[in-house]
Amino acid sequence: METIEFDTPAPSVPRRTTSARRVLRAVAVTACAPYLALKIAWLSGSTVGIPAGSSLRGSLENGYFYAANVLTVAMDLAVVVLALSLTRPWGSRLPAWLLVLPTWIATGLIAPILVGFPLQTVASVITGGHTAPKQKPWLDEWVFGVVYTGFGIQGLALGTLFVLYVKDRWGPLLRGRTADLVGSPTRPAQRIAAVAAAVLAVLPVVMHTVWACGGTAGLAASRVAERGTSTSIVEADTALFAALGAVGVLLAAFGAGRTRLVVPLALGWTGGAASAAWGGWMLLAPLAVPKDADGPSTSQLMDLTYAVQMLLGMLILVVGAYLLAERAAQRAAEPAAERAVEPGTESAAELKRTIAPGTARAAQRG
Repeated sequence: METIEFDTPAPSVPRRTTSARRVLRAVAVTACAPYLALKIAWLSGSTVGIPAGSSLRGSLENGYFYAANVLTVAMDLAVVVLALSLTRPWGSRLPAWLLVLPTWIATGLIAPILVGFPLQTVASVITGGHTAPKQKPWLDEWVFGVVYTGFGIQGLALGTLFVLYVKDRWGPLLRGRTADLVGSPTRPAQRIAAVAAAVLAVLPVVMHTVWACGGTAGLAASRVAERGTSTSIVEADTALFAALGAVGVLLAAFGAGRTRLVVPLALGWTGGAASAAWGGWMLLAPLAVPKDADGPSTSQLMDLTYAVQMLLGMLILVVGAYLLAERAAQRAAEPAAERAVEPGTESAAELKRTIAPGTARAAQRG
């Protein structure tokens, strides 16, 4: 099996951690504490944050519920490891996939929260807290505020650290514009995959938009009963990220012109990660709820929508990985004189025409 690698020949990661990065690392690690404390308490049998009458109280002895809590504790601890990896010298020696994949998943889980939770908070203030029908609450209201605020802080701090790390290690691969992307043996396959991703995006975008606008087609009865402003925001949020992922991969595969390459890559990265992460999570979450619980469940159409979201996100990830791998290979083959040009002075295409027009024409014919 072919390994996709997009490290540059000589990655330049700073050997000294700056004060700003130390602060961001401390913030990211500290923001994990409330969630970890809550999850460890539940694993220990505590009902803190779980109101009387909640179906979750009956789930504390459920094996799936226990496993889900162990998994989420491990995921939050992974944020701590990532924060260290992005700021310590040994982090620059790690294989690309070992950093990229966990960060991609973290991006997918946290990015929608960064967008949706503030909107839910504003809606709650405007409506006086009446953003959903009255029903038995699963968790105390304060739990959502504490947990999602922590997630938001984690996302901002870890995201900033990752952007700085990527700029140091793979910055040259992200410079330039979509017009700089030259033909390659896998370019037709990338375009086919991009079209397939756009087609896959139709189902989640349409269904989540329908549900956000108040439609109930395909929703489980329990989901219909709990609908409100808050759930509409979540649905709209999900549709938005699926659409952004599709737009990003199409721009990357077909884009031509002056669009900066980092734009479709950022859209594809964030939209694809959010689709895959939350699609997978929504498929697995019902396993942690007892069959006789009165909490949310899913329908066949909902499960299909979540599964398609996962496929969409993974397809976008594959297209992006191949694109960057080819960019790295092209850069490795470039003469040193081409790589020495200051960023922003000339695009790669302009540089090739200036230094070796014959070589550029031959590459275009190939």
